[in-house]
Amino acid sequence: MREIVLDTETTGFDPVEGDRIVEIGAVELFNHLPTGRTFHQYINPQRTMPPSAFEVHGLGDDFLRDKPVFAAIGQAFLDFIEDAKLVIHNASFDMKFLNHELKLIGLPEIPWVRAVDTLAIARQRFPGSPASLDALCRRFGVDNSARERHGALLDSEILAEVYLELIGGRQPDLVLAPAQGQGGTAGEGPVNWRARPRPAPLPPHITPGEEEAHAAFIGLLGEGAIWRKRG
Repeated sequence: MREIVLDTETTGFDPVEGDRIVEIGAVELFNHLPTGRTFHQYINPQRTMPPSAFEVHGLGDDFLRDKPVFAAIGQAFLDFIEDAKLVIHNASFDMKFLNHELKLIGLPEIPWVRAVDTLAIARQRFPGSPASLDALCRRFGVDNSARERHGALLDSEILAEVYLELIGGRQPDLVLAPAQGQGGTAGEGPVNWRARPRPAPLPPHITPGEEEAHAAFIGLLGEGAIWRKRG
């Protein structure tokens, strides 16, 4: 099963009011494991960057001026995601921007049913608890120390780890690809990286009563019981 963990950065909150995408980052998963392939692109929004948005991601007019417009990269983005599910934190935000940009240049929009919203999953699993990406990193012990500001590819890599925890636990061989530079589309393989151990061991599932019952059972088997032997 192929999935794309995705994030965008924008000039604001509403594409209908003229806000645009300025960065897309995406990480490919296959059977819940990163493949090493990524998509990363900065985009010229063809408008000035509001100070409030600049404070979030640090992408200013001077930096974005020579970057391609969305029309130049839209098809490459669709070619990368193909028909995969899109794993997004607060999916409604990113999906409305992506589909607005695609509609502007006459490319097919992405069906909303393809979005897997990790914010909704987190709120269902932990009702009443903070469900921001940073809060989930703290809950699962995911290292987000490099996240001084929002960045689409870095946030996608972090979200990939959080997503695997949300759906049942990080795989022991989880390997995330290194961040690609401006305009990069695909890494060729994973780096030698391993998931960090949990900050505290999981509690045992065996109750004291079950331990006592097991010990009593072993006692009935005599000294030759295999459980009494030490390797």
